[in-house]
Parts: sequence; C-alpha cells; structure tokens
Amino acid sequence: MMKKKLIFWTAELALICALLYSCGKNQGQDSEKPDTEDTIQTESGTEGLSRTESQERTESQEPTELRAESQGQTESRTESQEPTESQAVETVTDFAAAFYREPLSEALKLRITGISYPADDDGAQISYEELAYVHVLYYDFYGEVQEGELVCNRAIAEDLMEIFQELYENQYPIEKIRLVDEYGGDDDASMEDNNTSCFNYRTVAGTNSLSKHAMGLAIDVNPLYNPYITTRSGQTVVSPESGSAYADRKREFAHKIDENDLCYRLFTEHGFTWGGSWKNSKDYQHFQYMD
Repeated sequence: MMKKKLIFWTAELALICALLYSCGKNQGQDSEKPDTEDTIQTESGTEGLSRTESQERTESQEPTELRAESQGQTESRTESQEPTESQAVETVTDFAAAFYREPLSEALKLRITGISYPADDDGAQISYEELAYVHVLYYDFYGEVQEGELVCNRAIAEDLMEIFQELYENQYPIEKIRLVDEYGGDDDASMEDNNTSCFNYRTVAGTNSLSKHAMGLAIDVNPLYNPYITTRSGQTVVSPESGSAYADRKREFAHKIDENDLCYRLFTEHGFTWGGSWKNSKDYQHFQYMD
C-alpha cells in the first residue's frame, strides 16, 4: 500500500514540475517579442529599425545615377514649361529698356564738345537741345550681343530705336556702333574701323557744305564694306581706302548693303534715302533723313 502511494506522489510531483517548466518557457517567449508599433521587419532584414530610420536608409541606398537622372528629369520638365505671362512681360520690359533715347546729359555734352560738336557753338547750326542720345543693342560679327550708342537729331531718335531694334531681332551683323568722338571726330578713322555712327559736325568731304551728319540726320552703317565712291579730277576716290576691295557692287560678299538688304528696307520704310541710289556718286553706307 505504501509503495502505491509513493508512486502516486512521484507522478504528481513530476506533473507539477512539468507544468511549472512549461509556464516559465512561455513567459520567456512573450518577453522577447518585438514591439510592432516601434519597429519594422523587411524582407531585406532591416529588423529592429524604426520606420523613420528605415526610410532614411532606403533613400541613402538609392544609386547616385538614379538620383541624378531623377533630378535631371525634374529640371528638364521645369525648363520645358512655357513662360508665364509675368515672365514674358518681364522679358519684353528688359528688352525695351535696352533701346532708349534721352536728351544729352551734361557729361555727354562735355564728352563731345570740341570733337564732334563745335567747341565754340555760337555759329553752330544745331544746338545740344536738338540732339538726342540713343542706346541700342546689336550683334557683332562674332554673333555676340553688344551695346551701341549714337548721337542723332531728336527728329529721328525714335526711328533709329525702332530700326536698330528690328535689326537686333533679326540678328543683323554690325561690327561696331560707337560715337565718332572715340576716333577724335575723324570720319576716315571711324570708317576704316568699320564703325557705324551718326552725328558729326563736319562738312561733306571735298566741299565747304555741311553734311547731313552735322545735323544728326544721317548715319553710316558698316562703312568699310559699303564705301563712299566719287570722282575727283577724273580720278575715282573710295572712302575709306580699305573699302576699295568692296567697291565692285556686282560681287557678292558678306555685309553688303543693297536693295535686297534688311538694313536698306528698314531705313527706307522709315523715310530715309540711301546713298547707294545717288547718280553722281555712290555712298553705300549712308542713309539720310529728308526733313
């Protein structure tokens, strides 16, 4: 009898131990379970990282080439967008500001007096007040945009602005547009340098008559390629002398002004006459306004 009780107690004790062991194991597994609200596990094994940390790692692992391509596509889309109305207006405003006219400033009067304008203006047939300063843009022979300046009669200032703006829009090449004062008022030096200029208080070459340039009503454009050709004492005279290579107007060459040229069309549309149409002499560079 005692033997049976001993066996029973032994079995009971074993069952109790087994139950205690099982409970302890389950509690240990619960304590090791990850907090799903704070961490995330991915197929690539980013276990234990917070969502923010995982996103940062993913972004930082993105190949540099892909990021650059993505940025390039974004920039390309941005650049391909059509300009807004405000952008277009700003461009037109800036463009218009580059072509303007104004009265001669005191500084400009000092700059030209004694050079293109008489030092003693008592006998001058034109006053400072009848002249205007015109600022333009143009394309030089290298296709670069340059700033140009002219002094002209106020009566043609608006015309010159419009003409040179259209020449600019069509990228018509002009080598230089400088005041003749930069050449000491020397018309020959200005022409030799292929400089486009307007006002210069001087006489017509070989005469005592005032030129239309003296009134600010004439302009010479690309004079080296469009020379003045006349006859004196039976001899043909070409000005500038270096322009002799371009005296034969039957030849085709760059920068030649003729009746098919845009420069010719614009000036004549604005009421100017062309020296290339004169009978006794030819001044292919010259446009003058008939007041």
